[in-house]
Amino acid sequence: MTDTYTRSWPSEQVVSAAKQGDSRAIAALLDGSHAHVQRFARTLCSTPEDAEDAAQEALIVLYRKIGTLRATAALASWMFKVVRNECIRRSRITLHRPISTATAEPSAEDATLARLELQRIVDSIAGLPAEQRAVLVLRDIQGLSGSATAQELGLSHAAMKSRLHRGRETLRSELRTQDNTTSHGGAENA
Repeated sequence: MTDTYTRSWPSEQVVSAAKQGDSRAIAALLDGSHAHVQRFARTLCSTPEDAEDAAQEALIVLYRKIGTLRATAALASWMFKVVRNECIRRSRITLHRPISTATAEPSAEDATLARLELQRIVDSIAGLPAEQRAVLVLRDIQGLSGSATAQELGLSHAAMKSRLHRGRETLRSELRTQDNTTSHGGAENA
């Protein structure tokens, strides 16, 4: 059994053949993408059930729209966006669902705050420059090694590390700015 953290995305040849409608390539593409899509969803969705549903939905979107993918190398970024959007959609549905008081789960307020925080982080990652986002997603979300990330993106190891550092710093800065804005705004309104 292959470890999903070291297993790479399907090759460009498989993606290209799938884009052309080759049914064997489509099957290989879906199978090869499944573990990565599940990992994205588990990272981004608020519940395991939502994560499983979001992963399935993302694979359905991949199956239906593979022909519209412009660059085969953009598969991971594209799938991350599909999963992110599905998790956000599911979080919004959950926010509007009636709250059951019969469970021993975290309070509705805590659950909502956790979902909003996750959405804030996902939105901040999505706002990163594409080259920083790609490295950050592969290393920090997919869990690829540095050398595998560099190879996947066609970068030297030093260039990958530089982009990863800049991406992490940009993300930290954005989140700190949002925190400061929120805390200052909250103090003024108190």
